[in-house]
Amino acid sequence: MNIVAADWLSYALPLRRPWQTSRGRVGERQGRLLRLRTAEGLTGWGDAAPLPEFGISETAAQDFAEETAQLDLFAQSAGLPLQQWLGGNVPVDDLAINANLGTLADLTPPQLTAAATAGYGIVKLKVGTLPINDESALLRQLLLNAPATLRFRLDANRAWGLADATTFIARCADLPIDGLEEPLAQPDAASLAALQATCAFPLAIDESTALLDDDFFREPPVRRLIIKPAREGGLLASMELALRARAAGLEIVVTSSLESACGLLACAHLAAAVGPDTVHGLGTAEWFAEDTGLAPLVAAGRLHLPEASGLGFQANQAYRT
Repeated sequence: MNIVAADWLSYALPLRRPWQTSRGRVGERQGRLLRLRTAEGLTGWGDAAPLPEFGISETAAQDFAEETAQLDLFAQSAGLPLQQWLGGNVPVDDLAINANLGTLADLTPPQLTAAATAGYGIVKLKVGTLPINDESALLRQLLLNAPATLRFRLDANRAWGLADATTFIARCADLPIDGLEEPLAQPDAASLAALQATCAFPLAIDESTALLDDDFFREPPVRRLIIKPAREGGLLASMELALRARAAGLEIVVTSSLESACGLLACAHLAAAVGPDTVHGLGTAEWFAEDTGLAPLVAAGRLHLPEASGLGFQANQAYRT
């Protein structure tokens, strides 16, 4: 394959509302698209959107974009959607995804009703932004009155000490919780294993990648692993990590890192290749007031993958000239 041109195209995309976590707020997503062109007339795309507070450095984001653009070209040359080229034996048309409604503190009952009406079965909420007593009381109030079809995926982003995490988990025992990500501010395997033993739902590792050593996979202290391809070194490294996690008996959930439509598509192809029957964390496109291109269609709580070969990214006119 003869690449004859490579361009980096910067973007700054406003969000519909600030993306709030226990670590701060994001009101605009900045990044760069990589566009590769070949002598054969193909165009490959990648998305570099650093997010240092979640372990996605400028270098990691750039590597992710470069690999994605090259794999896009390889898959196009093979005449296959990227998820099949990555190793999916059966074509995947769509993926179950969770709705992403931001922080518990900002949640309103009509939002939950709307999510259920739209066909979502799982709603993701950020927690860890309020005092533990206030937050656990608010969670109970909202969830006990939520539509019965919904379950809730919570993400604390390493907000709590062990005592607060233990208290929060105990107060969730009778609630429809699908899982809790990153409960501990200073996580270690022993503390996580002790916490996991107290709750029926999965605890998950996301940004605490320093824990992912041989001992972790030999005896996982939690039941779920969150994979963010931009952080893991790209799609191929993420595939390897997913296979290792699955062999260890871990559940695998692929999530975006609030990338634009280009990066979101790359994450979706990975999810289709490694976990087509899982509910993934890919419901982020609706947060963007503007985007780099056509975001994947979401209907009835499912993300529909493009039928085109390669990544299937359709860039806006501003990035195609």
